[in-house]
Amino acid sequence: MLETHIIEIDGTFVGTVIVELDGKTRRFYATHDSVRSFHNRSLSHDDDLTQQVALSFRRTSLSRQLTVEFN
Repeated sequence: MLETHIIEIDGTFVGTVIVELDGKTRRFYATHDSVRSFHNRSLSHDDDLTQQVALSFRRTSLSRQLTVEFN
């Protein structure tokens, strides 16, 4: 592991992007249940992964808010 980048979405820490030893491959380490499906996913560009993680997190958050409001 050479480098890491924290991924925080709307003030919530959801995981870390880890740059592998080859310096190109990036792997996501999920720490939040809403983005667990992305855990250990590798991509060549962390921006793509960050956008996907943010979308998933926000969908889950919105779904939880709607569930609470309608119950």
